[in-house]
Amino acid sequence: MASAEMTEQTEKISGASIKVLVVEDDPEHRDFLRQFLLDEGFQVTVAGDGARGIFLLKKESFQILLTDLKMPKADGIQVLEAAKHLSKPPIGILFTGHADVDSAVKAMKLGAFDYIRKPLRVNELKTVLRRACSQIAYQFAEESEDSENGLGGMLGKSKPMRKVFDLIRRVAKTNTTVLIYGESGTGKELTARAIHDLSSRRSAPMIPVNCGAIPEDLLESELFGHEKGAFTGATHTRIGRFELADGGTVFLDEIGDMSPSLQVKILRVLQEHEIERVGGVRSIPVDIRIIAATHRDLEKAIRENRFREDLYYRLNVIPIEIPPLRERKEDIPLLARYFLNRFNEKNGSRVEDIDGEALEYFMKYPWPGNIRELENLMERLLVLKGEGVITADDLPDKMFESSIRTDFSPQKVLENGIQFSTAVSEYEKELILHALKKARWVKNRAAKLLGMNRTTLVEKMKKRKISLNPGEDEVSYSPTALSKN
Repeated sequence: MASAEMTEQTEKISGASIKVLVVEDDPEHRDFLRQFLLDEGFQVTVAGDGARGIFLLKKESFQILLTDLKMPKADGIQVLEAAKHLSKPPIGILFTGHADVDSAVKAMKLGAFDYIRKPLRVNELKTVLRRACSQIAYQFAEESEDSENGLGGMLGKSKPMRKVFDLIRRVAKTNTTVLIYGESGTGKELTARAIHDLSSRRSAPMIPVNCGAIPEDLLESELFGHEKGAFTGATHTRIGRFELADGGTVFLDEIGDMSPSLQVKILRVLQEHEIERVGGVRSIPVDIRIIAATHRDLEKAIRENRFREDLYYRLNVIPIEIPPLRERKEDIPLLARYFLNRFNEKNGSRVEDIDGEALEYFMKYPWPGNIRELENLMERLLVLKGEGVITADDLPDKMFESSIRTDFSPQKVLENGIQFSTAVSEYEKELILHALKKARWVKNRAAKLLGMNRTTLVEKMKKRKISLNPGEDEVSYSPTALSKN
């Protein structure tokens, strides 16, 4: 499949400014990987054998290492071993054939980030590379941010986040199971990563598994692995994520979506510290720490018989609640400017800052998608703006809709009594004026915020004595005008 066709099937990987070393002796595979990575925005260097790869690792600095397992002069394990001893080791990803599962396990224990089976599948390659890019962004934030503004890749100076950081530091020193609660987009995986990276297990892999994104019939094999012939299509032995993470951490994201039958097997892992592959007959000991996360109310799920109570108590030894962005507004400017700098570098844009008025709307907006929504919005704004300063005019309409609030209170109105028609009239005036102000006096935008046609808005403005300046699309009004019906 041509590289252009591949990039049409899945979205681009955030590979800007990331240097990748490809060590592959097969010329066809090497050329394909080089072109694929260039198309995705990476900077690429290639080596035709393991010895050349080791030479380049010592000569240059790379963020990602992609290496084949079986090569002349030095194999992939030796390349990974050499990379491990560098002052700043790259993220190592191994290519291996179906029959080399033992070597894959050895590579993971050497600190390899992941392995990909041959023949290469584009979607799997993209998924692993995207995770590697996220890890690089985390490491960059960890190195560049002051400790007072966050912990590792997590940013925040608000009181709720300082409490989270303190709890992370304390639990990281132990092997205790942790259950992370939080809405989608709050940074639950980053929290798990911070715990792992501050723990004694940091030299071993942390392997994330999204329990809600993998079908139930595939999730068991993904976690536990399977033996050859265990089911139709099981043409080779597969090493599961628990086994690959031996010595490290497994992060079970959205565990509340896991089926009850699989919950029983997770409970056994926690109790016995051993697994059985699907179709296997022997127990395999594993030394792993489990960190789980969910956005669901597990106590409610227990009452509804959707989650096992015994598993809940095994997982919920140390609960960590990640606050939604609307409850940590003090962190919004810090996060917004972090993403501004990040996307300036990624996209080559030259946006200098966010002005005060735009930041006010950022602070008022409830951010239902949390940090992920803020990140996506900042990338969109930088792509469209290109240069200069982000102002309120650059923001999407939904930012204005959420900020329409008035001080009209039914309780206050009823304290002294008022005619119903008068109350409705005054409320309508206040609402129209507030919408016009938030829309920066642009009637089309104000009408959209109020969910009405522009002509309807103009008629209501005339009726409520909100007059237009001749020839201008602006509103003028006086305090006396507002007191009239």
